Amino acid sequence: MVYLKTDDEIELLREANLLVGKTLAELAKNIKPGVTTRQLDVLAETFIRDHGAEPTFKGFPNPYGPEFPASICTSVNEVVIHGIPNDIPLKDGDIVSIDCGTKLNGFCGDSCYTFAVGEVSETVSNLLRVTKESLYKGIEQAVVGHRIGDISYAVQSHCENHGYGVVREFVGHGIGREMHEDPQVPNYGKRGNGMQLKDGLCIAIEPMITYGSKDIYLLPDKWGIVTRDKSISAHFEHTICVRKGKADILSSFDEIENLIQR
Repeated sequence: MVYLKTDDEIELLREANLLVGKTLAELAKNIKPGVTTRQLDVLAETFIRDHGAEPTFKGFPNPYGPEFPASICTSVNEVVIHGIPNDIPLKDGDIVSIDCGTKLNGFCGDSCYTFAVGEVSETVSNLLRVTKESLYKGIEQAVVGHRIGDISYAVQSHCENHGYGVVREFVGHGIGREMHEDPQVPNYGKRGNGMQLKDGLCIAIEPMITYGSKDIYLLPDKWGIVTRDKSISAHFEHTICVRKGKADILSSFDEIENLIQR
């Protein structure tokens, strides 16, 4: 069942998503060689709760194993998504995708940003750039009258034109009172296919792009998803609302990128 949101509900979604952006920016201040992802997780949970929200990822159910044990997903290098925070220090040249979810006033926020740790190679930098570009190309298609496939095709074509792999098994999603709602929003597909987009549809668009093969596997912890060829992977995500003419981006990278560019 697809639920279109009212203007009041959209503003509540915006508040929850802007808190995610603020949380990721707070983490950006601390991402450097020597820091562990578990330390980042503690910072994230404290920040989210101090702002009157709950971390939606913590305790999230898993049909194949234990509940998710942390407040953020921290996916380093070849880990595509759902990396569990741990005590391994980040190294210069690593990348870490941090996916964060909040629940505030009954509505969910969900966004992800892939951070460079210290100095990264041009190869890595290009993957991050193209993946983020593909997110915005997908968002450009998220307007009334278009279809899900238009978003999917925009993401896929941009990334594959650069020689990158597009993960098939995990997709974007609707969002509202629940973090995962209908419809699914794949990062691959054909223009003109899928559900028609209507005003008030709120979705999370999230390209998960690999430097090499698109093939993946599940780690023994039953959460982390890793590239089969061990190539690096990037992940960017915005929550948006479909509108006429131009999508309304409810999450934000502004505070993150103001810090990074200093």
